[in-house]
Amino acid sequence: MSLEQTACDDLKAFERRLTEVIACLQPATMRWRILLGVASVSTAIGAWYWLTDPMTAMVPFSLSLWNHPYFFFTSILLILLFLFGIHKRVIAPSIITARTRTVLADFNMSCDETGKLILKPRPTVNTYNRH
Repeated sequence: MSLEQTACDDLKAFERRLTEVIACLQPATMRWRILLGVASVSTAIGAWYWLTDPMTAMVPFSLSLWNHPYFFFTSILLILLFLFGIHKRVIAPSIITARTRTVLADFNMSCDETGKLILKPRPTVNTYNRH
């Protein structure tokens, strides 16, 4: 087996593994996105009702939150989700592809969002004629 054939097989194996990793992350990423979307919309709806309540401006802040437990609990849920890193889990495949592109740039390569490798043309060396 020649050196070029070995390198080609290694690139194919790397590409298969990269696409496999990204594909395996997609279902979990979608679930985290749905959870974040539901939590955000729920918090926004709770905030709307909290802010449009005429009693909100007349009572202390803690009592106002006590009067609107839906908003209070959805806000706490949203804060906890961000503290536990949902923002990283939502974009995990993008993080992996961005870091992979950074490494592959040294080898004059890149990859798409699914992990398929993109071979870039070899850079040309400009030679200037000196007179």
